[in-house]
Amino acid sequence: MAEAPPGPGPIRITPAREQAGQRIDRLLAETIGTISRSRVKALIDEGALSRTQEGVRARDDDATHGVRVTEPAEPARAGVTYTLMLPEPAPAAPQPQAIPFPILYEDRDLIVLDKPAGLVVHPAPGNRDGTLVNALLAHCGPGFTGIGAEKRPGIVHRLDKDTSGVMVAAKTQLANDVLSAAFAARDLERTYVALCWGVPAPISGEIEGAIGRDKRDRKRMAVVSHGGKAALTRYRVIRAFGTSVALVECRLATGRTHQIRVHMSALGHPIVGDPVYLRRIPAAAKGLTDAVRHALLDFPRQALHAASLGFSHPRSGAALRFETPPPGDMAALIALLEADCPELTG
Repeated sequence: MAEAPPGPGPIRITPAREQAGQRIDRLLAETIGTISRSRVKALIDEGALSRTQEGVRARDDDATHGVRVTEPAEPARAGVTYTLMLPEPAPAAPQPQAIPFPILYEDRDLIVLDKPAGLVVHPAPGNRDGTLVNALLAHCGPGFTGIGAEKRPGIVHRLDKDTSGVMVAAKTQLANDVLSAAFAARDLERTYVALCWGVPAPISGEIEGAIGRDKRDRKRMAVVSHGGKAALTRYRVIRAFGTSVALVECRLATGRTHQIRVHMSALGHPIVGDPVYLRRIPAAAKGLTDAVRHALLDFPRQALHAASLGFSHPRSGAALRFETPPPGDMAALIALLEADCPELTG
């Protein structure tokens, strides 16, 4: 059995012949003995596992030497050295940090905010602090009455780091439970606006396709034929800028990871600026002036904004609805398109 190092660093194992064929995540967890299988799977998803070629010893001065392993279910190979990198340990609990954010509404049960683009919601590997959770802890202080026996915000839904817009967080166990159930049952309203390449046809419709991990890249999601979770997005074109770009409204009937980004890409109309699902310069870019084309291609994030959120108050049952316009960077891009393509449809 391998022993985990006292701190972060590489763990190396070389399966024996009788261990060949076992799932690599299970074999690592059983061999190391101090890390759960779920933790091993998470580390593999983060790109922390690599393997050498058979008979080649991993170099001590290069812990990432070898071929990255992306599938937790990959069969182990005898005589191959696997290197699992353990990251720096995370703090026991997120710490309060004074990070400003726009507040739309707040009472004793919940807080509604307009999340800025670039703000990560929850601490995770690579973003241990500087997150919305850290900001909420600083803002609310003792305002959290205890969620899961801890004074912390209840994150009942999330937005991607570079997606802006309306979010709600719970401050009490009651709000956490009721809002979590509402999101799970899709018993609320969520509307997004986005700029996409090209103009979807028809100009309104539904995109339905199960979403799961991309088998070629574990950091991406994809529409899959087997093993995914059912997903449905309803869209309509608000404005078309010639045939090059469209401002679209998307409503979620389900809430899967990267759902709008994956579905719009699968439809052939990826989101402008998307660093994950836009891999090449779209043909639609040819119809734009140089200035507008460069502005769109250089946009540093996905042009996606959570425009509205409606739900019932968890304590009173009152109907609440909050709406925010796209932030300055996205608004400037829309204004540039309007000036370049004044003839709008939709």
